[in-house]
Amino acid sequence: MTGEFIQPAEVVELTGLSVAALAQLRYHGKGPRFYKPTPRTVLYKRTEVLAWVEASVRTKTGVFA
Repeated sequence: MTGEFIQPAEVVELTGLSVAALAQLRYHGKGPRFYKPTPRTVLYKRTEVLAWVEASVRTKTGVFA
């Protein structure tokens, strides 16, 4: 499904980030876009997470975004 929503646990599996690191990215507005349908629910679209990962491609280890 193209716009499939996934929970943070699956984002962690896809990206290799820790739950805490993903939460910090959300807090600082630096991670993949997320949705909050309720105050305690955080969801991501799988396609947007994968696009965020694809956008982080680098050719050298010393080059940061």
